[in-house]
Amino acid sequence: MIRLGGHGVSLTSDDPRDWARAHKEFGYRAAYCPDIQSTDTERIAAVKAAFKAQDVEIAEVGAWRNLVSPDPVERKANVLYACERLILAEQVGARCCVAYIGTVAPGSDYGPHPDNLTRAGFDRCVETARSVIDQVKPSRTKFALEMMQWLIPDSPECYLELIKAVDRPAFGAHLDPVNLILSPRQYFDSGSLIRRCFELLGPWICSAHAKDIILRGELALHFDEIRPGLGELDYAIYLTELERHSGDAPLMLEHLAVEDYPAARDFVKETGRKLGIEI
Repeated sequence: MIRLGGHGVSLTSDDPRDWARAHKEFGYRAAYCPDIQSTDTERIAAVKAAFKAQDVEIAEVGAWRNLVSPDPVERKANVLYACERLILAEQVGARCCVAYIGTVAPGSDYGPHPDNLTRAGFDRCVETARSVIDQVKPSRTKFALEMMQWLIPDSPECYLELIKAVDRPAFGAHLDPVNLILSPRQYFDSGSLIRRCFELLGPWICSAHAKDIILRGELALHFDEIRPGLGELDYAIYLTELERHSGDAPLMLEHLAVEDYPAARDFVKETGRKLGIEI
């Protein structure tokens, strides 16, 4: 079974029981963590109980800040924020707290910079991940980093090297194959890239993102994200490998207009049905 989740759910109540029920009625078995604070223990308990009662798993807590900012004050504040979000993930029972590592490009949270992919950039990534994990010491949830084309980790091989270098049981892998497609060869044979991700990272994958990618026929190479089912990502292989290697790991729809989530949900579920995979 794969636990599909995402945004797009209409929430008109402030009651966590209504939030959880709305996710289930939408056809989700996983959810992004609601907007709560790690210090609000009563609210956390209510959210955790409500989603458990509906068998909807909280997949991810996001920590979307630049963790290696060249500004030392900003960097310290952002790492503290990531620690607080990891604490929340641990308390609410989420599979992972996921962040991007960030960039040393001034004035940007995750923009390209030539130093991001150097050995120095890799070492910064290792040090930062260790720092967050060692400050929080989670026992249930994982801390993971978003794959991106111009940030570490930028390939399954790089992610595996990073896991070994961080050397912490609480460091997991977050999978988003769209973010690893760098060339037309990978684009037209995304199944091979996806299989490689699971071959190397399968035991560590704690959550995954669901979107699609399209190559525009322009003179300069240009990829765009697009709704699942409208691009070239090999979802048959993606769903097959996710179920085979990661059990009921959450698969989370993202980056869509609200009105596009039903069609994305239906495409993923129908693809799974054809494969005999419960979603």
